[in-house]
Amino acid sequence: MALPSLAVSKYELTVPSTDEVIEFRPFLVKEEKMLLLAQQSGNEKDIIKAVESIITECTFKKIDAKKLPIFDLEYIFVQLRAKSIGETSVINVTCPDDGETKVELEINLEDVKCEKPEEYSNKIELTDTIGVIMTHPRISTISSMDMEDANSGFEIIKSCISQIYDDEQVYERNDMSKKELDDFVNSMSHQQFMKLQQFFENMPRVRYKTKVKNPNTGVTSDLVIEGLQNFF
Repeated sequence: MALPSLAVSKYELTVPSTDEVIEFRPFLVKEEKMLLLAQQSGNEKDIIKAVESIITECTFKKIDAKKLPIFDLEYIFVQLRAKSIGETSVINVTCPDDGETKVELEINLEDVKCEKPEEYSNKIELTDTIGVIMTHPRISTISSMDMEDANSGFEIIKSCISQIYDDEQVYERNDMSKKELDDFVNSMSHQQFMKLQQFFENMPRVRYKTKVKNPNTGVTSDLVIEGLQNFF
């Protein structure tokens, strides 16, 4: 005799990068177990793999989480976490005023927002006739880089160049050799390269803004919380 099937709740969210409204469901026990095991391993790649798998399954495979920009992945995960485990989460934070004192802080995941600058474009004009079209980095791209290596910043920027155009033609990334792309980036002036860097600095970010009081100094400071693991 077949056992009864448990009903699954459905909710909606808006994907920050596309404004598309999608349905999702909360974690099931098997998915929560996957996430806990990844956290216990302490391996960043295991955690990212678990999060990507859970997002894909919980959005009924309408989204391939491996292809999501970082901020989309973080925002969707927070929404899943809020509906699956609870709308509040307790995390440890460091008080900004002394940079040392750690306190527990309860955050409301419903108040976590994806902040998008009003004037933000992935089209970057390098000259009057030449420019690039950028894509947002994925979390797997960032995690695979050694961020203490100065060359990693260059590699991340190059990995996010989707197209290069001039007044006659659009050059697709798949049609460029590694050497051609390297030569193009290396030929930029400092000011031109800074435009590419600014694209990342202005990228939408998932943030929670609050205040925290230092119990040792009595000072209350503004605090901005961001980063995937802070919202677990």
